[in-house]
Amino acid sequence: MFRATLPYLEQAGLDDPVICYQGAVVADPATGEFLRHVPIPRAVALEALDAVVAAGFHVNCYVDDLLYVAEVTPEARAYADFQGLEIHAVGPLHEWLHDDPTKLVAVGDPAALDSLETELKPRFRGRLFVSKSLPYFLEFAHPDVSKGSGLQFVADRLSFTAAETVACGDGENDRELLDWAGFGIAVANAPPEILARADLVVPDVEHEGVAALFEAYLDSRS
Repeated sequence: MFRATLPYLEQAGLDDPVICYQGAVVADPATGEFLRHVPIPRAVALEALDAVVAAGFHVNCYVDDLLYVAEVTPEARAYADFQGLEIHAVGPLHEWLHDDPTKLVAVGDPAALDSLETELKPRFRGRLFVSKSLPYFLEFAHPDVSKGSGLQFVADRLSFTAAETVACGDGENDRELLDWAGFGIAVANAPPEILARADLVVPDVEHEGVAALFEAYLDSRS
């Protein structure tokens, strides 16, 4: 979510366009304006909601950069507390949803979500982008959305190219990002398919591999 990135942008003193929601949104931190917004068509979102709820999973629904749920469950609380977000409980989402949501997220057991992903990817092929972010989050977005397409938008806006870009990834939803960038980096705890795409693998999150990468780069320029 854009609002979830703001504390980090402020700490880092960054005001460049920021890519959020898997690439569905590119926002201007200075003004809060959405420079790019590619939401899920409501009809497809309702179909996905029904499928996920029928399978027994909690769903997070994002509209206007706010988090909506049917009810406040432990899954909703865990996600919101992880990001420091306010939860808006609105009852059954299928009845409440009247706008195109930016994205949907199914929350649950990682192995069970793997099975759900295997089931729903063929069903929504060409109609939704479906990918894990963290092991316990299965995310649904517009089919034209990915971190790669979001970065392409920023590249066009700021006039740089894929060949000039270094990208770091650690999750299944970073496939398109690493494929787009001229030089792809994975952290050591990333899934095998992400490691296979990388030009360089840095230490895992417990050993602050990306921070070490940035420090090495800055040292090389001093």
